Amino acid sequence: MSIRVGVDVGGTFTDFLIVEEDGTRLIHKTSSIPADPARAVTKGLREIAERRGESLDAFLRQVHTIVHGTTVTTNALLTRNGAKTGLLTTEGFRDVLAMRDGTREDAYDNRLAHPVPLVPRHLRLPVKGRLDNTGKELTPLDVEDVRRAAEALRADGVQSVAICFMHSHANGEHERRAAEVIAAELPDAYVTTSSDLLSQARYYDRTSTAVLNSYAGPIISDYLRVLTETLNEVGFAGVLLIMQSNGGVATPQELRRRAALSLLSGPASGPTAGLLEVAPHGWDSCLTVDMGGTSFDAAVVKDGRPLVMTDGLIDRWRIALPMVDIHTIGAGGGSIAQVDEGGILRVGPQSAGAVPGPACYGRGGDRPTTTDADVVLGYLDPVGFADGGVGLDVEAARQAIERDVAKPLGLDVTAAAAGIYDLVNVGMATGVREITVRRGLDPRDFPIVVAGGAGPVHAAAIARELEIPILVVPRESSIFCAAGMLVCDFKHDHVKSFKLRLADLDESRLTAIWGEMAKEGQQTLLGEGLGDDAVSFLPSLDMRYAGQWFEINVPLPAEAVREADSAAIAEAFHAMHDELFGYRSDDMPVEVINVRLTALGSAPKPAVNRSAMPASTGDALVGRRPIWSPAQRRMVESNIYAGLRMAPGDEVSGPAVIELGTTTVVVLDEYDVVVDLAGSFVMYLRSRAGELRPRIVTEAAPAS
Repeated sequence: MSIRVGVDVGGTFTDFLIVEEDGTRLIHKTSSIPADPARAVTKGLREIAERRGESLDAFLRQVHTIVHGTTVTTNALLTRNGAKTGLLTTEGFRDVLAMRDGTREDAYDNRLAHPVPLVPRHLRLPVKGRLDNTGKELTPLDVEDVRRAAEALRADGVQSVAICFMHSHANGEHERRAAEVIAAELPDAYVTTSSDLLSQARYYDRTSTAVLNSYAGPIISDYLRVLTETLNEVGFAGVLLIMQSNGGVATPQELRRRAALSLLSGPASGPTAGLLEVAPHGWDSCLTVDMGGTSFDAAVVKDGRPLVMTDGLIDRWRIALPMVDIHTIGAGGGSIAQVDEGGILRVGPQSAGAVPGPACYGRGGDRPTTTDADVVLGYLDPVGFADGGVGLDVEAARQAIERDVAKPLGLDVTAAAAGIYDLVNVGMATGVREITVRRGLDPRDFPIVVAGGAGPVHAAAIARELEIPILVVPRESSIFCAAGMLVCDFKHDHVKSFKLRLADLDESRLTAIWGEMAKEGQQTLLGEGLGDDAVSFLPSLDMRYAGQWFEINVPLPAEAVREADSAAIAEAFHAMHDELFGYRSDDMPVEVINVRLTALGSAPKPAVNRSAMPASTGDALVGRRPIWSPAQRRMVESNIYAGLRMAPGDEVSGPAVIELGTTTVVVLDEYDVVVDLAGSFVMYLRSRAGELRPRIVTEAAPAS
């Protein structure tokens, strides 16, 4: 068995990348099945086997590993279709979910209503028992209270239970005892203890995270069970790994335990894959943007690592587990365009999805979408779209735009389509600014790596809006997250609250905590089948200036696990604070809040078969057609290229279109494109060619 398969289940398409042992790659896309996502996986595998001229059984016998990302728990949360969940809290803190952290998300919006808690009040049950902030028992746990709560939850048909007691981060004994009682009384329930999931201070953060974990737990457990059984039925006997929201992979058994890490499973691999695309050109930082059928995701890689957040929000609920910092907006190829009551054009967040889809799909959809605008503007080939698997009805797209956008705004159809295109691009550029500027980063300092089936159509316009001079469109852009899953390592995060002044830090105690975390992380990774030589660690601390409300996570060198240096730690904090907020106060006391350690297990990376790249034949130009030029505000005749015929070193000048079967690269007037050594399409501003063109690697270095 030598083949590795990456699978990304999205809302519109399920993407596959198949990598042979020699690095030969095959891209495949199939329509998602929202009612049964696991069936889309086996359907796609069956289609791949047919393309290879093999039976499904013969193909799967060659597959060593399947790495899988899914949005099943995200969708369950957004649609409120998660498990019926109960919550055990410390007596007196029954309403922590409703009260949250006592602040308003938008301080100036007096009408903003709090979200409805995932656990209704009658299922939030108080339990007697109390610990102080050091973990010392003040009042013993009332086990009878727990039993009565269990009886009430059982009578209400609860499927999962979250247990979160005050100060349990310092001592989890009360939670573990309560979990034993719940397991005995509700043996089929999914149970989360906050101290095992997230051993850090802040009661609301811990409670919300534990509830999200229990709310998602039965959903992802059932999905993984069905997926595993389905794969077993069709003959798969290899290794199944699941993408986590922290940017690493894990076995299904580990993800079932920490179900909340599946909530951003799909897009989390993009930043890691993006770094591999820009590294050959000398960058260790980049932005990644992924525009699919229903959403647009943006993320940042800086200094060789995807940026991670530990205070994220999912559907307005706090999740304090480490997660790749991804900003998502409802802007995709299926985003619906409409004119509101005030005569203002809006695009999204409503989406036509896979079914019925955009009007041009001919599947019953009649609402104008971003894809319909792209067709009208000439960016998409009606015959060759999705490798010819989906014929596009240009007239249906024009009629939908004319009825719902052009006539209400008094425009012709082309101008209306251009308005849709411009508006969705501005929205996506704003999303990129949101994830960079709030971290003190200038987006103009980063190359963009473009992903998603719709991403390369809009990427140049987004870069133009952001004044970013260079973009990289991978040859596998349309299934970029599926490709990224095959290069992600195993990853498990550990945290422990440890509040004290940095000046008072006992360095031996800190290294001892990191040592305990490293031992636990190593045991987890060894249990997943990795060897000792594949394991490494990334320590970090959550720190703040004394008196601040918030803290920042400061990554530290791996040597800190063995030898903590207070002076070096202080300097790392001051430098990061200066980068984020524009100032540093070296004389201000610094507080440590949490100790963190990430355990990494190096997974084998699939090779890239350079010999599989086509040799330049000069026949990539396949025709001409009019496309919309944002610079000239009119349709202009442009060259059309077959991207799969283009080889490293081949160049294209805009305006032009490069068609790749599963996606289309739109090259605007101001840009040129060169194919790099990996076969990716590097687009750069023509006016800055002298600066940018020399660093683009288009041929192998001579042998030494």
